[in-house]
Amino acid sequence: MAGRIPEEFISEVRNNVNIVDVISQYVSLEKKGKDYIGLCPFHQEKTPSFTVNEEKQFFKCFGCGKGGNVFKFLMYKDNLTFPESVERVAEFAHIPMPTGYGKGSAPKLSPIMRMHQDATEFYHRVLLTTKAGERGMQYAKKRELDHDTLEHFKIGYAPKQDNVLITYLRGKGYQDDDLAKSGLFVQSKDGRLFDRFRDRLMFPLDNENGKTIGFSGRRISNDKTEAKYMNSPETEIFTKSKVLFHFAEAKRAARSEGHLILYEGYMDVIAAYKAGVKSGIASMGTSLTDDQIYMLRRVTPNIIVNYDGDDPGVHAEERAARMFNKDGNFNLGIVVLPEKLDPDEYVRKYGAEKYREEVKGALTPTDFFLKRLAQKYNLDNDREKITYLNEAIKEISQVRNPVEQDMYVEKLARSAGVSIESLKANLARERRKNNRARSHMRQYRDYSVPTDTSIPESAPITEEVPQQTEAQQHPCQTRLLYLFIHAAQAQKYLLEGHFHFPDKDFESLANLWIKYQETHDNPQIDGFLDFIPEQLQGIIVDAELAEMPKDFTIQEVDEYVQSLQKRSIYSRLNELKNQLQDAKRKQDVQEILKITQEIIGLKRILG
Repeated sequence: MAGRIPEEFISEVRNNVNIVDVISQYVSLEKKGKDYIGLCPFHQEKTPSFTVNEEKQFFKCFGCGKGGNVFKFLMYKDNLTFPESVERVAEFAHIPMPTGYGKGSAPKLSPIMRMHQDATEFYHRVLLTTKAGERGMQYAKKRELDHDTLEHFKIGYAPKQDNVLITYLRGKGYQDDDLAKSGLFVQSKDGRLFDRFRDRLMFPLDNENGKTIGFSGRRISNDKTEAKYMNSPETEIFTKSKVLFHFAEAKRAARSEGHLILYEGYMDVIAAYKAGVKSGIASMGTSLTDDQIYMLRRVTPNIIVNYDGDDPGVHAEERAARMFNKDGNFNLGIVVLPEKLDPDEYVRKYGAEKYREEVKGALTPTDFFLKRLAQKYNLDNDREKITYLNEAIKEISQVRNPVEQDMYVEKLARSAGVSIESLKANLARERRKNNRARSHMRQYRDYSVPTDTSIPESAPITEEVPQQTEAQQHPCQTRLLYLFIHAAQAQKYLLEGHFHFPDKDFESLANLWIKYQETHDNPQIDGFLDFIPEQLQGIIVDAELAEMPKDFTIQEVDEYVQSLQKRSIYSRLNELKNQLQDAKRKQDVQEILKITQEIIGLKRILG
């Protein structure tokens, strides 16, 4: 239900946004026909099954089954209540909330979420305005972090004392049970809580909506017995493998810059930001994960990887490139900076413009792998050169596009001083070998049947069978409900004929639509969706996206009604047959006679 927010305002908000624009902030959508298609943000999938219909202003995932209007999308995606989702969409549409509604009346964040927002503000204020923060400010200046950068990234400082944050948050009314679960503190054997982060420059780690859910603290002291970076431990709101630094803002910048740039560390993202590159992100100081790759693919297929230029950084780039290539749905670029510099060092040494040129000149993964390969061999030695060429051809054979294969073969022939024909002959042989290996794997999958067919809960699902929609499960009832809602004449005919939908959910929707019509001057299907219970919304979404014609004939309606009646009769006959067997087993003569008469009556109706 609409809650306390006036329905007129809800309608105004809904009518002044395009669901495609809102969802595009979370999912990279591609127009196919009249619909927009993308990867579902609610479950992982390889083939896009998430559909947004701009005309109807509905979304639907045919993989996991979730669907609805723009409010429902935000309720699912950001775990919002209905009033909160209305407020979020109103903010997107630049429509002020009515007096008395909005932030003051919306449900508050969980204690741990609120605690992290308060901690962010506290650390930031300590850095910028207190004597205790001067040590952190000296380090920030040393790293060329100016005031605007500190403000933009909400960077703060955790003082050396072990009880500063705990005292502040207790003063704001937080309970020790919540403080202990937050990850912001460590607990001694006797149960006392102490600040986890001490004498560190603090980088807030935000979720996809820009809300702080954890921290990373950069060591300021020269004590190398302490870790350079310390991250929050995993909590109910923070999972390292599913978070990317600066992702909330970078995904918006990706729409204008055309890509996301993956960095190794937070300072690299910040250096790139200062250089005018707003689409930078970084993983949480750990190796890239499949969850993070899926987050990126949802936003854009155009990814540039720019890790540190030293040997460990280039090794990490190679691993990341293999992971992206394994997924196979990316347009990947790789930047290797000269002199083994990391992006932060490069920007400080050569400036923003030179750095942007390096990004524009990103290598393709194959170029990157071939360059790495060439560094492993002495190409002045014929034996090593032959080994290099064989390895290079193996690498090129993994490229799926034949035009790209030709391009790399030509470049390789030119640089190595050998004929294109000889390399193409080797490439053809390598491709045949790959095809045999793939064929063997297919046969293995087809003929190797495990004795234990149970699937462990942790097993990854690569492709899932799309769920049947309500329209597919109940085609007759879906069509009649659609006409009941969209065609006054059909509704009148069904009501006069005392028709009732066999399925209780369809019957409930018909009754709710009548009530909605009676209480609204201009009843619209998108408003009706907010009027009905959540468990019934999927039926409406499926009916609307099934592309049914609005024109009909009474004969068509009769055929659907008769079909449903026959189906109901057949279902009842099956029940009666089972009951008749029970009655015969018990030798209940009266019950046998009663059931037999009902069966005869139903068969007469069927003709």
